[in-house]
Amino acid sequence: MSQANARRATRQVQIGHVWVGSDHPVVVQSMTNTDTADAEGTARQVFELWRAGSEMVRITVNSAEAAAQVATIKAKLENWGCKVPLVGDFHFNGDRLLRDYPDCAEALAKYRINPGNVGKGSKRDEKFAFMIETAIKYDKPVRIGVNWGSLDQAMATKLMDENAQLAQPLPVEAVMREALIRSALDSAQQAIGWGMSPDKIILSCKVSLVQDLIAVYRDLGGRCDFPLHLGLTEAGMGSKGIVASSAALGVLLQEGLGDTIRISLTPEPGGDRCKEVVVAQELLQTMGLRSFTPMVVACPGCGRTTSTVFQELARDIQDFLRHKMPVWREQYPGVEEMKVAVMGCVVNGPGESKLADIGISLPGTGEVPVCPVYVDGQKDVTLKGERVAEEFQAIVEHYVQTRYGEGGSKRREGVAAKTIPLQPV
Repeated sequence: MSQANARRATRQVQIGHVWVGSDHPVVVQSMTNTDTADAEGTARQVFELWRAGSEMVRITVNSAEAAAQVATIKAKLENWGCKVPLVGDFHFNGDRLLRDYPDCAEALAKYRINPGNVGKGSKRDEKFAFMIETAIKYDKPVRIGVNWGSLDQAMATKLMDENAQLAQPLPVEAVMREALIRSALDSAQQAIGWGMSPDKIILSCKVSLVQDLIAVYRDLGGRCDFPLHLGLTEAGMGSKGIVASSAALGVLLQEGLGDTIRISLTPEPGGDRCKEVVVAQELLQTMGLRSFTPMVVACPGCGRTTSTVFQELARDIQDFLRHKMPVWREQYPGVEEMKVAVMGCVVNGPGESKLADIGISLPGTGEVPVCPVYVDGQKDVTLKGERVAEEFQAIVEHYVQTRYGEGGSKRREGVAAKTIPLQPV
């Protein structure tokens, strides 16, 4: 994507073992919703998010009890074989927590600082300076993250007053967007003035409306070369949150803006927090920016496909692939680029199956009750009977082992195979 390459941040920032910015891939980030003072519960959720594919995980550090557990959480994760970078989310009292809990300051891979609620007036500068100096002391990068809902009111008031004096004042929304951007850029320059390397800074300016987010990041991206973290804050629940986040981030990513992303979904009651990771991965993968899990092509169904068999098979195969990926991505480099087709009738079934690496075409209404399977574009076997799902899964697993294993024709070169634990112990 030539346009994207031209707009990506020129700077790069190292966060733990993860690199962000420049030509590095867009990184998927997530955040826990556990009480960080609960070290066991937080560590397990971080582990689950990492297994789902999150490459950085942010945790709330809002109290002395939370700060006291950060080093313990990191130690638990490392004991489980998980070295995902932990990002500390600080608001209001971050300076005090970093001062009182040096183990927390050391254990975190990055600090997230919101300039809108660090403090007011001279206290704001004093507290912000201390957090930056702490980051420098421990050699930690920072994300200066401005939010629409917690914008520096002094900055907003100043720009509103200036705008009121113009012969043709700008709309209020435009002034607020400028306040967001100015807050981020001015804070970054303050941090640099206090000794922080520009190569340790990431910026974000989050809002909750799609068009505002696009406008803010287009402007911000044209005024700095810091890596940018993208996210539609308070995106909402379910399909609304997914659609809104995808609409906003898709436009920006297509234009080459964004170096890390998070999908800020409100989980359903008792829902899986890992869903936000899956959505972020699927967004990047469907845009052709990265590959995480074999893609399943499946038709939507119509009057020719009244049977639910293909729907169930598509669902089961997709779940099967995602369940296998924590091990497969380490043992079978390149498998994340595999394409699998599960089709419901003869209209597009054979054609889509031939175009995929491996595909199955199920019979539609009135068709002969057999299921041809295509491997690398060629018809391989025909399945029939009640065990089609199990047999097709076995064929897929065999394909992965032979094509992406040692010596396989599709194995990606230069990636060492290793294993990771399947669950905390």
